[in-house]
Amino acid sequence: MLDERKTAILRAVVQEYVTTGQPVGSTTISREPTVNVSSATVRNDMAVLEQEGYLAQPHTSAGRIPTDKGYRLFVDSIAPDGMLSPGDATRVGDFFSAAHGRLDDLLRRTTNLLTTITQHTALVVGPPVETNTVRDVYISRVSDRAATVVVFLSNHAVENETIQIPDVINDEHVALATVHLRRLLVGRSLGEVENVESTNDVHVDAVCFATMNALGRHRKDKPVYVGGAAALADAFDAVHIVRNILETIEQQFVVVTLVQDLLDRGLSVAIGAEHGVEPLAACSVVVAPVIAEGEVVGSVGVLGPTRMNYPQALATVEVVGEQLGRRIAEGGA
Repeated sequence: MLDERKTAILRAVVQEYVTTGQPVGSTTISREPTVNVSSATVRNDMAVLEQEGYLAQPHTSAGRIPTDKGYRLFVDSIAPDGMLSPGDATRVGDFFSAAHGRLDDLLRRTTNLLTTITQHTALVVGPPVETNTVRDVYISRVSDRAATVVVFLSNHAVENETIQIPDVINDEHVALATVHLRRLLVGRSLGEVENVESTNDVHVDAVCFATMNALGRHRKDKPVYVGGAAALADAFDAVHIVRNILETIEQQFVVVTLVQDLLDRGLSVAIGAEHGVEPLAACSVVVAPVIAEGEVVGSVGVLGPTRMNYPQALATVEVVGEQLGRRIAEGGA
């Protein structure tokens, strides 16, 4: 357990390094009002903090930088309570007050909001398709062998699929299949419908089967939206690190699993290797659940370098997650 002075020094080092991105020297920390001791005393205490794994010295003559362990202590016990600035709080309020349109558009634009405020890459995971009821179904022929299926869901999301159909199927078959599927699906979730009743017309049944097969591939999918990926290029000097991170977050399954694992473990912050995704070892992830009507329906988060403003990131994802959940509960956008 660190004493009060070493705790104050560690806090000051973290805050200074987050601001400047440069190793922090003892002289700089000794000038902090919360420290107020000589640079020699600070230098000795920083050496102890380094020995205990809270700080590291990248070069012999350089100052110190926080380690993942140092950030963890900062986040868990010594970080100041984060609050959105009045300007950011207004921006969030205005955004959700003016939100209109489909849910997928709202989720996508929410990533832009998170990136604008935090200057980090934003991750938004929406509710799975199968938990929402179907409002309407449209099937439209686009060629002799293809048709487009559009399903409108209760959360204002829209699912689009292209299906392949035999060229013997005509427009009447497609229209009858649309009527049949509306009768079966409207008012029910896709997860409730396992089998499609036969219409006693093999051509109509073929369209229905192709439609349900296409939609079934997405019933359990949780849509993932990533915004502000370009922010990673500004955060890391090494091109290979940026490339590895980008390739990783492009994999929807990895993002969903990462965020869900953190929430299941009761974590709002994973620092460095704590999240267990090796290509993201240079990053921290800050997440918050999205709750609508008492149910967790998704999550929001930001991903950035371990040198991030944790209090601000925590406050931002908490407020945005709360507002997004309220918006979804009100019927989407």
